Amino acid sequence: MTGSSFIQAEYIWMDGTVPTQKLRSKTKIIKPKGKAVELSDFGDWSFDGSSTNQATGHDSDCILKPVAFVKDPIRGDNNVLVLCEVYNPDGVTPHKTNTRAELRRVLESGAQKEDPWFGFEQEYTLMDGMRPLGFPENGYPAPQGPYYCGVGADEVFGREVVEAHTQCLLDAELMIYGTNAEVLPGQWEFQIGYRGEPNEKADALTISDHMWFARWLLYRVGEEFGVAATLHPKPVRGDWNGTGMHTNFSTNSMRDPSKGKSAIESAIKKLGERHEEHIGVYGADLSLRLTGLHETCSIHEFRSGVADRGSSIRIPRPVANKGYGYLEDRRPGANADPYQVASRLLQTILDIK
Repeated sequence: MTGSSFIQAEYIWMDGTVPTQKLRSKTKIIKPKGKAVELSDFGDWSFDGSSTNQATGHDSDCILKPVAFVKDPIRGDNNVLVLCEVYNPDGVTPHKTNTRAELRRVLESGAQKEDPWFGFEQEYTLMDGMRPLGFPENGYPAPQGPYYCGVGADEVFGREVVEAHTQCLLDAELMIYGTNAEVLPGQWEFQIGYRGEPNEKADALTISDHMWFARWLLYRVGEEFGVAATLHPKPVRGDWNGTGMHTNFSTNSMRDPSKGKSAIESAIKKLGERHEEHIGVYGADLSLRLTGLHETCSIHEFRSGVADRGSSIRIPRPVANKGYGYLEDRRPGANADPYQVASRLLQTILDIK
């Protein structure tokens, strides 16, 4: 990334909205020190935490500390998107809403030794006002069935938004590996985890960062089309699939042909024992989606199965055949925080406090 006299750096962070944090951002004009833009070019910045549910009015300053940056595919040229962690006014201690700091701690506490790999399947629904794209103004569309990976103006809605978003992710050089239309009209999915060949991967922290960059770009692209994206796990009540963030994960041991089978069995056992703890950080309103219907397991039950999309943990058929590989956690909702999902999985599987 080549430097210029001045560039626009969009500082992005997660706010303190509950139960689901929102993304915020503001623009800083900077002059890079050298020919190539580096992370050190982006200094700390403050913001009004009383307007983001992160501070009170009488002591409102919070600190933004840049931790990663990518090309800004919206503004182009040498402009950048800068992901930030939120810190308390002392600039030393992470703010309580800073879930990225917890993932860093877990990785530094021993998880990184197992070289964990993550892949997030982010589902979302494009909304036209209060209804999904493709829903008539009055009543409901035809039942689900033809919309998944469909083609044609009567089955697919919002493709122009998806194409623009996908190109932005490619231009920003994020670790995207696919997109598809989902079961509900106006519902789509993109996957973040690797780029190009499956062996071109990144560490757990980077993949989680890229998920947040991708979400910000989804909302930003939607502005260009007058369309809003929602991550609510059940945007439409009734006989429709909900919206999730299925999470694929593995450790060195799970990928090892000599001990993968036992490592996978051990991981599933531990995940079952701490099911409620995981549900607690897997997204708000999750009970509306995890009903036991529509390719889900009940929120009150933990079950694993080979190629079973109605299980809590799915063991892919090729993994069962080989005896090593990865698992898919089908429980996280679309609005789950990837930092928290990754942290909880690593803490449970690797016995990290």
